[in-house]
Amino acid sequence: MKPHQRNRFDLQGRTAVVTGAGRGLGQAIAVGLAEAGANLILVTNRSSAEETKAKAEALGAKARIVQTDVADRSKLTDIIDASVETFGGLDILVNNAGIIRRAPAVEHAYSDWQEVLDVNLNSVFVLCQLAGELMIEQGRGKIINIASMLSYQGGINVPGYTASKHAVAGLTKALANEWASKGVQVNAIAPGYMSTDNTEALRNDPVRSRQILERIPAGRWGSDEDLIGPAIFLASSASDYMNGHVLCVDGGWMNR
Repeated sequence: MKPHQRNRFDLQGRTAVVTGAGRGLGQAIAVGLAEAGANLILVTNRSSAEETKAKAEALGAKARIVQTDVADRSKLTDIIDASVETFGGLDILVNNAGIIRRAPAVEHAYSDWQEVLDVNLNSVFVLCQLAGELMIEQGRGKIINIASMLSYQGGINVPGYTASKHAVAGLTKALANEWASKGVQVNAIAPGYMSTDNTEALRNDPVRSRQILERIPAGRWGSDEDLIGPAIFLASSASDYMNGHVLCVDGGWMNR
């Protein structure tokens, strides 16, 4: 790769907010952005992000932890404010925080439905609004929403999660339509079946696990590391002409 091509993926001097950064996919994405040169606001709720912070700082990045519940709309302004106060602005927003509740639709508690939508969708919309206003004013910015295979499919026993992830894909496209001309790229990553806490029940079910693996051409569950490259790409100037795209990182699941 030529030097000028490598620079397209360079995030030196950029600031990124990553929600759900304490573990799993969020931690991997945050550390990957740090490796590419970005400084970080690490948003976490129940889990500590100290390990993520230490990994990022070991790579030479600066990082600040903001511990808050993204389901609480009144706290979301604090996240953007922390980025401006600490690093002087915001260049990249990764809406990764997400939860899942499993139950047949007729037994799915409304409280579970509402909690999933508050975390997976409503927080995404509000953070996009807040970051988008700042990014439009500065004439540039990157927003990456984490979608899902269930942005395309219905799933089983996860009506709230499915509804939220369909909506995230639609919101990504709607915001891209409004903001692309203002220098703000809004895209999404749809991870396939990844080895995370959210899929533990599936991986522990021998029948469902076998059915899932049989459909993945790559022949394996995805790992945290599989999202790092796509996240750096969508956060960098290499993706300046990508708008409203939902990028499947799924080992080929959607091909079958």
